[in-house]
Amino acid sequence: MAASLSLHHIVIDAHDLPGLARFWSAVLGWPVLSEREREVVVGPDLASPLGLCFMPVPDGERKSLKNRLHFDLSPGPGATPEEREAEIERVLALGARRVDVGQTGEESWTVLADPEGNEFCVVRPKRDLVS
Repeated sequence: MAASLSLHHIVIDAHDLPGLARFWSAVLGWPVLSEREREVVVGPDLASPLGLCFMPVPDGERKSLKNRLHFDLSPGPGATPEEREAEIERVLALGARRVDVGQTGEESWTVLADPEGNEFCVVRPKRDLVS
């Protein structure tokens, strides 16, 4: 039988671990499950197969390029365009900001950055992983 791996944590390097963890906790509606000096974990619950883990980035190291990996967040399959915009405004009020990574203005997503500059997108409502 072939080995099988599954995602456990998506690790995000951070300067302010608790602050960035609280931001993502509020964005996703997930609780902070564990908070230690060098690791903060956020997830749906302790038994969830996947969570976010915030780890310290070396002092002085700053993000300078577009992310090679980012989150696409969906407002849910039945969301209206107005509900999607309301979610974008909610996330902006939590500390996100709009960013330009070369969009044309015709995209079906909005690019934002978290308080430490990590880009993510709020996409149109999705029914499944590919549509």
